[in-house]
Amino acid sequence: MVRIFAAIATVTLLMFTGAASASDNGTKEEAVAMVKRVEAMFAKDGADATFKAVSDKSTTAFHDRDLYPFIYDMKGTCVAHGARPALIGKNLIGLKDQDGKYLIQEIVAIANGPGSGWIDYKWPNPLTNKIEDKTSYVEKMGDYVVGVGVYKE
Repeated sequence: MVRIFAAIATVTLLMFTGAASASDNGTKEEAVAMVKRVEAMFAKDGADATFKAVSDKSTTAFHDRDLYPFIYDMKGTCVAHGARPALIGKNLIGLKDQDGKYLIQEIVAIANGPGSGWIDYKWPNPLTNKIEDKTSYVEKMGDYVVGVGVYKE
């Protein structure tokens, strides 16, 4: 009887642990929705207020688990970043990920080309601080490009 109870308790614990870890990561749909929230604020309140809100980790509309926005101008300068404020003001057009991908160049190219799309690259996960595979939805927003990404499992 004790073994049966222990087995049930173990299975129940594993089920809850799996559910909790799955919810630690945002989804592609949530990433797109966050981009749309940034664009709505940009249209309503302007660039300065939007950049400040995006970079402020206490703004819950723009910070949810591993989801956060980033905004670059069309020359590759970071104007707002939800996870790494040290990047703000830096031109990162020549930045390469671990695989040698010029990710900011590709983000700007998507904005200048089709206007929106997905890009895959490697980036530090703010929850684990490990370099992980990431896919980000990016969209042109006036003279800027805004993106939100999800870490792949």
